[in-house]
Amino acid sequence: MTKGILGRKVGMTQIFDENGACLPVTVVLAGPCRVLQVRTAERDGYEAVQLGFLDKPRRLASRSESGHVADIGSRRSKRLKAAGVQVEAKANCEPQRFVRELRGAPGALAVGGTVDVGSLDGVKAVDVTGFTKGRGFTGAMKRWNFAGQRATHGVKKVHRHMGGTGALAANRGGGRMKKGKKMPGRYGNEQVTIRNMRLVKLDKEKNLLLINGAVPGPPGTYLIIRETNKVG
Repeated sequence: MTKGILGRKVGMTQIFDENGACLPVTVVLAGPCRVLQVRTAERDGYEAVQLGFLDKPRRLASRSESGHVADIGSRRSKRLKAAGVQVEAKANCEPQRFVRELRGAPGALAVGGTVDVGSLDGVKAVDVTGFTKGRGFTGAMKRWNFAGQRATHGVKKVHRHMGGTGALAANRGGGRMKKGKKMPGRYGNEQVTIRNMRLVKLDKEKNLLLINGAVPGPPGTYLIIRETNKVG
């Protein structure tokens, strides 16, 4: 069974280990998460557990979000029940703000149950998935770490330009720009997974995880934390 949980980045701080070394850590509020669905190989073709994190007020949730976690008496469910079709069990909880599936055998988890930080007890390293900080439309120097033009005489107000692109050179590009050329554009706001991060400490009372190092995104970013399968 793959161990994992959903959480939210709180921020960064530092702690000291038993040897007196200072460790930079990211504080993550993880769980408790509701088990919304359990995927099986017989019915769905794969095994996974769908978790939900943080309650959403029902006045802000759509009808589909509310019907996903509780029986709201929809016409479709009434028709299925009248036809004798067994409707999937619901978690009977509030709509959730962050819903994701974790692939792997569900083990003893069932719909309506909860997953807390205690499920990661004994785990030494985790993989953390989140969205990086969005920096908007940026130039080539910031986006790709280009050096820019020379800051000397003869370079007139183009110090931060990317320079020639080679599209019109003889026998080089056929008069068009090649795909994948490093140019200005949107930077950040990409899903990134940082693997094999050391899990320093668990706080079961406050539902906190202390992970050694920086994780993707600004404070408040939703995160997926899984036990790593990386060896070495």
